[in-house]
Amino acid sequence: MLGKRVRVKRGENVYEGIVMPSTTGTFVLKLDSGYNIGLSSYDEVEVVEEQQESIKTKLEIPHVKGKPEVSIISTGGTIASKVDYRTGAVSSQFTAEEIVSEVPEIMNFCNVRAKLLYNILSENMKPDYWRELARNIYKDIQDGAYGIIVTHGTDTLAYTSSAISFMVSTPVPVVFVGAQRSSDRPSSDNVVNLVCSASTAVSDIGEVVVVMHGSTSDDFCYIHRAVRVRKNHTSRRDAFQTVNDFPIGVVSYPSGSISYQNDFISRGERKLELKDTLEEKCTLIKFFPGLDPDIIRFFYDRGYRGFVIEGTGLGHVSSDWIEVLREISDDSLITMTSQCINGRVCDRVYDTGRDLLKAGVIEGEDMLSETALIKTMWLLGNYELDDAKKMMKKNLVGEFRTRTGWYSEKC
Repeated sequence: MLGKRVRVKRGENVYEGIVMPSTTGTFVLKLDSGYNIGLSSYDEVEVVEEQQESIKTKLEIPHVKGKPEVSIISTGGTIASKVDYRTGAVSSQFTAEEIVSEVPEIMNFCNVRAKLLYNILSENMKPDYWRELARNIYKDIQDGAYGIIVTHGTDTLAYTSSAISFMVSTPVPVVFVGAQRSSDRPSSDNVVNLVCSASTAVSDIGEVVVVMHGSTSDDFCYIHRAVRVRKNHTSRRDAFQTVNDFPIGVVSYPSGSISYQNDFISRGERKLELKDTLEEKCTLIKFFPGLDPDIIRFFYDRGYRGFVIEGTGLGHVSSDWIEVLREISDDSLITMTSQCINGRVCDRVYDTGRDLLKAGVIEGEDMLSETALIKTMWLLGNYELDDAKKMMKKNLVGEFRTRTGWYSEKC
C-alpha cells in the first residue's frame, strides 16, 4: 500500500492522502496540506488511487522564435526534490528538463536550454563543484545565453552564489534560486521562485543575484545581491533576507514585473571574465568566551593562511588572541567580521580592537562572514598575499558598503 492514495476512516473523522513509510508501526499518511499524520488505529482504509510507476522519457523543451534564451543549470536541492516513498525522506530527483516541464510558466519569459550538472543536496557542495559550476556558467554565456538560472539547495546557497560572484565577471544576470519546500507539497514555493527567477534572468541586471520568496504568500520575490544575502530561517518560505542593505528589486507574481529598489550592475556593463582559482586552506572561526587561541595555531600549522574570525560586537576577541594573530599576520590574510546580523565592524573604539589592527587584522566592514570567507579563498587563489590584503579592503562586487544605515527587518 506504500505510495498509494487512500481514504482512512477513524470514528467520525476521514483522512485522505499518500501512504508513507513508518518505522514505529503507526499508519503514516501525507495529507494534501503537505504534512504527515500518524494513526495508531483506524476503522477502514479505501484505496483511492493506485501508485503510478514513473516512465523515464526524454523531455523536449519547446522553442519559441524571438524569445531570449536562458540556460538553466540544475544542481539539485529541495527545488528539484520529491518525497522518496522508499524512505519517506525528501531527496533530489529531478533533471533540469523536468523542472521546466513542472513549471511551464517559465516559457512565458524565455526559451530554455537545460542541463543537469549535479543532483545533490547543498550540504554536499564543495569548492571543486563551485569551480565546475563557474566554468559551465562562463561557457553558457560565451555560447550566447541571455541569462543564467542556477537551481540550488537553500542551506549553502549563499556560499555558492558568493563564490560565483567573485569567480565570474558576468555581463548578464546569473540568478540563483531554490525552494524551502519540495515540489510535491501543496505549500511548495518552487513555482513562484522559478517564475520570478525567469523574469530576472531576462532583466537589465548584469550581476549574480538570488531570487527567493519575499513573503509567506505567493505574491512576490526579492532580488538579492548574492554577496549580501543570508538564509535567516530554517523553514519559512521568506527565509532569505538582504543584510545591511536593500534588495536590488521586487518581482511580482505571476506577472513577473520588476520594481527596482537599489543600484545594480547593468546588463553589458562588464566584460565576461573567469577567475576560478580558489585557495581551499582558509577557515571561518566563530569566537566565543574562553575559546583557546590555539585553534588559530592548529590551522596555521596545517598550512592554512586565510582566516576569517567572527568576533563579538564591533569585531572583538579576547586579549589572549592578540599575540597569536600578530605572530601569523605577516604571511596570512586575517579578516574580522561580526556575529551581529546588522551593523559593521569597527576596531577603533575599544583597546582590544586597536590592538587587533596593530596585529595585522583587517576590518571586514559590514561583510557577511560567509562572504568574507569566500572572498578570502578567491583572493589567495588569484593574487599574491600583499595584493590580496589590499583588495580585501576594497569593495569588489558589492560585498560591503562604506557606510551602513538602518534597514528594514523585512529586507
